Amino acid sequence: MTPYAAPAGADMRPDRNIAALALLAAVALAPWFAGQFALHLAVLTALNVLVVNGLALVSRSGQLSLGHAAFMAVGAYTAVLAGNYFGLSFIVSALAGAAATALAAFALGWVILRLRGVYFVLVTFAFGELVRLVLLDLSDITGGANGIAGIAAAEILGFAFDTRARFYGLALFAALASSLFMRALFRRPIGHAIDSIADNAALAESTGLSVHRLQLFAFVAGCALAAIGGALQARYIGYISPESFNTSVSIGFIIMLVIGGRQSSWGPLVGAVVLTPLPELFRGAVQTQHMFYGAALILILRFLPGGLARLPGLLRKLAGRERP
Repeated sequence: MTPYAAPAGADMRPDRNIAALALLAAVALAPWFAGQFALHLAVLTALNVLVVNGLALVSRSGQLSLGHAAFMAVGAYTAVLAGNYFGLSFIVSALAGAAATALAAFALGWVILRLRGVYFVLVTFAFGELVRLVLLDLSDITGGANGIAGIAAAEILGFAFDTRARFYGLALFAALASSLFMRALFRRPIGHAIDSIADNAALAESTGLSVHRLQLFAFVAGCALAAIGGALQARYIGYISPESFNTSVSIGFIIMLVIGGRQSSWGPLVGAVVLTPLPELFRGAVQTQHMFYGAALILILRFLPGGLARLPGLLRKLAGRERP
């Protein structure tokens, strides 16, 4: 009897995983040794990973939100006001922001998740503008256009994250935790069910899946991740205003998601790592930055619709085809 032989290339999979983890660890640790500016970009990248993971969760249920930054705003303002008015700790205030955002997302999602395509996008856009206008009008509480300044640094169990190096550790933990959550979720039956809705909602519903409930879960969980990102950003920068969470910010998250890869658990991480530093490279040349984003989107959608996260697999596939 011929002994079982592993498929060609199967023995190389652990080596590829180890190499990928080593590369990820090197990229994550490098900012601590690269100076303050690199640490600043690394913190922003980690926060973007967290928020874009939330947007990816909504996207993989078949919807696309153009008001994702508004849920960041709800989380950020709730956390800051809870800390300022009630003296709550950073952890408790951040959880309060996430809870308030989840409640708002549940109420909104229950009504609008039966909409499809451009109609859902337009309603989320309108919600984002509504949140911005409310924050501007409630100037006695939110500071209006001036925002809220002098926000205290995050503190956990008496340890203050009051330097970039310290805060990067906190932001990195949040980013990696959200990425691992996404990876674990979409390896479970509920994750497969959410993916099936994006592929064909009618077929998924005909098999007994509750499309509305699954999309509502994805929407609420994705918005809660954005809220935590907003609370962390407020503590890091020390200042928030309605313009910190406008529609342009939401569009930036969508671009990161599309370029990184909408259907990959690592797509948000790749998109954030690639695109977060770009505004600094194009500082003073906003039009050039927009042209680059447009060209990148066209090329990705035309030649690599799975996003940059799928690029290594595509290269391995092409290399395999070239072998005799």
